[in-house]
This record gives sequence, structure tokens and C-alpha cells, in this order.
Amino acid sequence: MGRNSDARQKILTVAQSLVELRGYSALGVAEICKAAGVPKGSFYYFFESKEALALAVIDERWTAQLRDWTRILNGEGEPLWRLQRLFEHTEESQRAGQRSCGIVAGCLFGNLTLEMSAHTQAVRDRLQQIFEAQVDLVAAVIAEALDRGDVAVADAHQAARSIVAQLEGQVLFAKLYNDTAPLGALWANCLALLGAHAGQDAPAGT
Repeated sequence: MGRNSDARQKILTVAQSLVELRGYSALGVAEICKAAGVPKGSFYYFFESKEALALAVIDERWTAQLRDWTRILNGEGEPLWRLQRLFEHTEESQRAGQRSCGIVAGCLFGNLTLEMSAHTQAVRDRLQQIFEAQVDLVAAVIAEALDRGDVAVADAHQAARSIVAQLEGQVLFAKLYNDTAPLGALWANCLALLGAHAGQDAPAGT
């Protein structure tokens, strides 16, 4: 009973929501199963440990985020326009979450980095892989902009690390103050980091 793909997805969905709202350490397996409406035995049928569940939650979120980032960053338009759309998407996602549950949840990966990376090597390794993948995606766009002469950076990959770090940092501030206003500075800061200028803004409606 409950040992089916639907039960596994229920556990994942509930766990992701609870981790976003309360963090990983405060949650127990019994609470997760109760909220998911599945027997506790089903949890251990699908996940050998709570850590295994955390890794599955991370992977599921990354699959969705990778799809969004790839669609945006590999889409149509000039490279800096695409990068701006990524920032706008991030800002709107945080605002939508705040409207839904009343708080700015922040970035699941950033939250778990702060909470778990010093204690769980498997989680640390997975989060490192995700952030490096994010940097690679952004670096490809910056390299395009560099070839066009739209930006002035010495190294596209190092610039991308700064951009991703800024994105994570502003989202962290938004979570800390439960206020999405800090996210409004993302694009201007990005242009400054890249040695670009405000004239590179995407046209309205793009």
C-alpha cells in the first residue's frame, strides 16, 4: 500500500515544500509521511535514508531549473537580453512564492548549502555540481557577449561565477528580509560586473 510511483512523488513534493519553508534538519520522516499521506514503510521502500530523500529533492528541483535556465539562456535574442530574462525569471519566481505562502523561500540549493554542506559530503558534492553547471550555462552566454564586444571581462567563466554568486546573494537577502526588493538591483549590478552599460537593457516586452 502506497508503494508506487505516486507515493514516491507525493513524498518528494511534500518534502520539497517543507524543506523550502522550514529547512532540512527540522524535519522528520514521520512528519513527511504524514503530510504526504503515505505509510512510513513506503518512505524506506523508495529512500534508504533521509539524506537520500534530500538528494532526490535536489535532483528534482535541478531538473526543473535546468530546463528553465536552458530555455531562457539558449533562447532567441542577443546574449545580454537572455541573461536579463534569467534575472527577471528568478525575481518573478521568488515573488510568486511569496504570494503563495507569505514568505520569500529563497533558493533551495543556497539554503541547503548553508544548512547541510558542512555535514553531508554527498549533498555538498551534488550542490557543487549544480552550481558549476549554472556557471557553465551563464559563461556560455557571457562568451557570446564578449565575442560581440558587448561586455569587457578578462575571463567569461570567472565572470559567470561572479554573476551566479551575485544572484544567490541577492536571493539570500530577499529571504532574510522577506522582501523581494533587493532582486531589483540584479540587472544593474550584472551590467557593472560585466563592464557593460545600461544601454544593453532588453527592449520592453522581450
